[in-house]
Amino acid sequence: MKANKFIKEEDAVSPVIGVILMVAITVILAAVIGAFVFGMGSSLSRTYSVGATVSQSGVGANTVTVVFTGGPDATEVTSLAATSSGVDFTIVGTGFANGTVGSYSTGAGTAGHDDHIILVATFADGTSQVILNTYV
Repeated sequence: MKANKFIKEEDAVSPVIGVILMVAITVILAAVIGAFVFGMGSSLSRTYSVGATVSQSGVGANTVTVVFTGGPDATEVTSLAATSSGVDFTIVGTGFANGTVGSYSTGAGTAGHDDHIILVATFADGTSQVILNTYV
């Protein structure tokens, strides 16, 4: 008889754990559904994957050249803007303005000093993203 008594007492633990798990799942589902209803998930923007290279050349290394190398999202690029220490580059390569792979831009660098180069791409959805931020 005592063996049956212990089995009955252990059976009472299982329903309590089951109820706690069901309540926890319900709370998690309510939080996820609430996030979508109130628009918390829609404010995220897409991150694009494109790239560029930069080099310094010329007498005294005073010319900086930025080359757009493309990437998986290169077709989404509508324009590129390169700056060096806040000064816009002169656009030399054809297609640099509309993001053609292999296009390039040159600008005057500072001989003997590191130039801070920033390349910003604008995409078809209207968003902009820094794709290059380096010193040469």
